[in-house]
Order: sequence, then C-alpha cells, then structure tokens
Amino acid sequence: MLNLVSILISGLLVGLLARVLYLGPVDMGLGQTILLGIGGSLVAGLAASWRDGRPWSEGFSRAGCLASVVGAMLLIFLARHF
Repeated sequence: MLNLVSILISGLLVGLLARVLYLGPVDMGLGQTILLGIGGSLVAGLAASWRDGRPWSEGFSRAGCLASVVGAMLLIFLARHF
C-alpha cells in the first residue's frame, strides 16, 4: 500500500515539474498529471535500461528524477504534435 502511495506522490511531483518547465500552457487535471509523471518515469527507466543493457534498478537518485521530468516533457511534446 505504501509503495502505491509513493508512486502516486512521485508521479504527481514529476508531472507538476514537467508541466511547469514545459513552454506553453499544459491543460491537465490532477489524474492526468499523475499519469504523466508515472509515464515520464517509465520512459526514462526504459531509456536507461536500453542504454546500459541492465535491468531496471531500484532506488532514488537525482539523475533519475531529472530524467523522469525530461521523459514527461517528451510525452507532452509527443501528445501535442502527434
């Protein structure tokens, strides 16, 4: 249960950061922002595991958070242009 709550909170924080840093208005509700953050984390995790050739690692890191925000911003870009 605690793991689900931490996923939702981190998804919200990553999604909010991506919305703030993305240029232009991003009209989303709270649920969509959480899903955006979770999706950005998945994109960043997949890119890192593809690059390193290792399975996903667990843990918290600043680089992982930054990559998650960039991944969420990439999802915003893709949703707007495709």
